[in-house]
Amino acid sequence: MTNLRALDSAYIANTYARFPVEIVSGRGSILTDSAGKEYIDLGSGIAVTSFGIADEAWLAAVTGQLTRVQHTSNLYYTEPCAVLAQMLCERTGMKKVFFGNSGAEANECAIKAARKYASEKKGPDAFTIVTLKNSFHGRTLTTLAATGQDHYHELYQPLTPGFAHVEAGDMAALEKLAAQTRIAAVMIECIQGEGGVVPLDREYARALADFAQARDILLIADEVQTGNGRTGALYAYMNYGIQPDIVTTAKGLGGGLPLGAALLGEKVKDIFQPGDHGSTFGGNPVCCAGAISVLSRIDDALLASVREKGDYAAHALAGAPGVEGVRGMGLMLGVRTKKPASAVISRCRENGVLCLSAKDCVRLLPALNIPMDVLQRAVQVIMRACAE
Repeated sequence: MTNLRALDSAYIANTYARFPVEIVSGRGSILTDSAGKEYIDLGSGIAVTSFGIADEAWLAAVTGQLTRVQHTSNLYYTEPCAVLAQMLCERTGMKKVFFGNSGAEANECAIKAARKYASEKKGPDAFTIVTLKNSFHGRTLTTLAATGQDHYHELYQPLTPGFAHVEAGDMAALEKLAAQTRIAAVMIECIQGEGGVVPLDREYARALADFAQARDILLIADEVQTGNGRTGALYAYMNYGIQPDIVTTAKGLGGGLPLGAALLGEKVKDIFQPGDHGSTFGGNPVCCAGAISVLSRIDDALLASVREKGDYAAHALAGAPGVEGVRGMGLMLGVRTKKPASAVISRCRENGVLCLSAKDCVRLLPALNIPMDVLQRAVQVIMRACAE
């Protein structure tokens, strides 16, 4: 481990404050480090490994495709790409899909689609994308500009212009902005994950959706972290009774391989023509084969179990000593603790449970299929860490 840290320090860009753990193997929701210590994984690679580590069905799908063809480029047809797009559209009611490699790329595609649509329908000055304060939409210059948190903007000026931010829950602010600016789209996260696992108010989300629809302003749902079963619905917007024009997703879709997708609704299904947008690795057949395995197993029974496990964890932790509150949905929870979240996370790690942080809270993003008894053991560790 000492040699690995030195190697990492010497050759890896210093962009991550890593935990002092070298993960070498795992199975399901149990990870093992280089010293042989086991941990219950409540982070799932930041909501990526939807069915845990070394999931057998996912492995079979991925390795089976690897033995056929690992990459061809988008100059040719491949079955996994087309089949996955069909599955996504049939499960959501969307019409077309653009595949990239990440959530940031999916959001870039959504922004480009919205601006092209608005330019064609309203004129070239209708380009503003409105997002919510406390949001997070990615780390490219454009998705940083979309992100509604000033501290992400400080190092990289000038950012891409054409973005405005309003407070979540404040319809009056959005209405005032719309009177002053020609808006192409509003982009929201139904739960602001990096912002501290903060769900939007349901009435506000519906009012915002109605407002956008009445003015032909596109509604973009950023489901990069909240999607693919994470909240107990296939996509979090489904908990709110709204229908976006564009849905972006990534993270848990590929199950551990890089894959992002922008799902285009009726208004924008044909907005792109050949050459308008592209991605060398987007729709890679191996990544899509893994995603087909993931998506095909996110059914009603699994979603019900996600809600059940999330309810258990939220209720158990909400009344525990040292816990000030729990927010979130399904297996996307933020635990506000009396002591600093970093201290709780460190203590949990010492006792064999890996958690994450988000702003001022301990963030829990376990695999969708984490066994209940494993989750219960992990919750007990968190409770002790909060109470100590």
